[in-house]
Amino acid sequence: MTLLNPIEVVPANEVGPVHFIAIGGSGMSGIARMYADLGIPTSGSDQSDSSTLRSLERSGIRTYVGHDASQLGDAATVVISSAIRADNVELVEARRRGLRIWHRSAALAALMVGKRAVSVAGTHGKTTTTAMTAVMLAEAGAEPSYVIGGPLSTTGSSSAVGSGEAFVVEADESDGSFLQYPTEIAVITNVEADHLVNWRTPEAYADGFRAFATRPAVKYVVINVDDPGSRSLADDLEGEGPQIIRYGESPDADIRITDVTPDGNGVRATITFGEDSGEIRLQVPGNHNLANASAAYGAGRILGLGHDAAVEALGRFEGTLRRFQLITDTAGIRVFDDYAHHPTEIRAALTAARRATEAGNEATGLPGRLIACFQPHLYSRTVDFSDEFGEVMTMADVAVINDVCGAREDPIPGVTGELVVDAAIKHGARDVHYVKEKYDLPDALNELARPGDLVITLGCGDVTIVGPLLADLLEQRPEAGAR
Repeated sequence: MTLLNPIEVVPANEVGPVHFIAIGGSGMSGIARMYADLGIPTSGSDQSDSSTLRSLERSGIRTYVGHDASQLGDAATVVISSAIRADNVELVEARRRGLRIWHRSAALAALMVGKRAVSVAGTHGKTTTTAMTAVMLAEAGAEPSYVIGGPLSTTGSSSAVGSGEAFVVEADESDGSFLQYPTEIAVITNVEADHLVNWRTPEAYADGFRAFATRPAVKYVVINVDDPGSRSLADDLEGEGPQIIRYGESPDADIRITDVTPDGNGVRATITFGEDSGEIRLQVPGNHNLANASAAYGAGRILGLGHDAAVEALGRFEGTLRRFQLITDTAGIRVFDDYAHHPTEIRAALTAARRATEAGNEATGLPGRLIACFQPHLYSRTVDFSDEFGEVMTMADVAVINDVCGAREDPIPGVTGELVVDAAIKHGARDVHYVKEKYDLPDALNELARPGDLVITLGCGDVTIVGPLLADLLEQRPEAGAR
C-alpha cells in the first residue's frame, strides 16, 4: 500500500451506478449506505458473508459474497479501499471497461461537496471525536451528515445523510486519505508516528498533518496542545492562514479543561472558552475522552452552537462500539472490549480500565485485578512498537497476548505475539501468558478470571470475538446463577 494523491471529484449525484469492492468493511459500508440513501443505484461485494452485508441488503443495496467480474453489472463507478489487491477480478474488469475507479476517500469526498466539512484526524481518538461531534450536532438539532469509523452504540450505525449544512468525517491519515476531503474545519487530536510502512519516517508522517491543516479549503484548525506532536504543529501553523483554536488542559489552551473528576462510569470537568465556562459531564470515562469532547465542542462552536447547547448535547453521547464497550458483567467479572491498537491508545484504555477496576473493588469489597488481553495488529506495527507494547502491558495485573492479526499484510518471518511477551517480561511484567490461537483466548481468560476482576480485550482485529465468547463461559459459572 502506498500513499494516495488527492484527485478531482464530481458530486455524488453525478457518479452513476456505483459498485463497492469489499463493501462489508467498517469504512466502506457507511459510505455505500449513504449513496443508496441518496437514491443512487449501489452494489458491492465482499470476501465473506456478514451481518453488515445483510444489513446493507435490507437498505436496498445489492450485495454479493465473493468476487466475480460479472457482479459489476452496469456500474459506472467502482470504489475500492487500500486493501484491495491489483489482481482482484472485479478491479481488473473495471479497468478493462474503462470505468471510473475511486478510492473510498474520493467516494466520500464526492458526498461532502457543497457542505461545511469537519474532518477529524489524528493518530488516536479519531473515531470517538468524530462520533462525539456528530452526536452533539444531531442532539442540538443541526441534522448533520456523518461517516464514522465505528458504529454508534445507541444506533448501531456509522453513517447518516442529514439535511443540515455540516458533514462530519473521520479522516484517515494511514494512507493519506485525509488530504482528499474538502475540509473547512480540520480537527487534529494528536500527532504520534504510526503507519510508517507508508509514511516511512516520523518526519514525513508529521508533514502529512501539516499538509492536511493547510489544504486550500481549510479555514479553522481545532488542535490538541496537550500532545507534543500536535502542539508543535499548532505552533508552526500560527500565521499560516487558518484560524488556530487550541484545546486541552494546558494553560494556554483556547478551550481549556480544568477540575477533572471521575464520575461513576464517566468523568466531569470545567470547560472554558472565552467568556463561556461551566461543567461538562460525560458518560464515557477518562481524560482522553474529555480531550475528545473539547475538540468536538470547538467544531460545534464554529458551526454556530452555543456553549450550553454544545455541552448538554455532548453529555448525551453514550459511546461507539469497541471503545471501552461493556460486553458483560457476569459472575462478578466485568468484560470490556476496546479498539486500542497503538501503545498510546492502549495506555489510555488501561488507565480508564484501572480506574474502573478500583471503583469496582470499592463497590464490591472484592480485590479485583485488571486482566488485559491484547492482539497485536499488523506485522509492521508489531516490529515498530513491540517494545512499547510490552512496556504498556505492565499496567495490567495479568497480561494475555495473542498472535499478530496480519490483516492486509503478508507475514514477516520471526514476527509473532511472542515479541510483545518478551518485551513485557523485560519491562517487569510478572504474570504474562501467550495464547497463540484467538479461539483459545476465551477458555484461557475464563480460567484466569475470578470474581472482582475486570477483563479488557484490546486490538483492532478480530479479537472482538473474544468478549462475547467469554461472556458465554461466564454464564455457566455457579456464581452467575446467584445474581
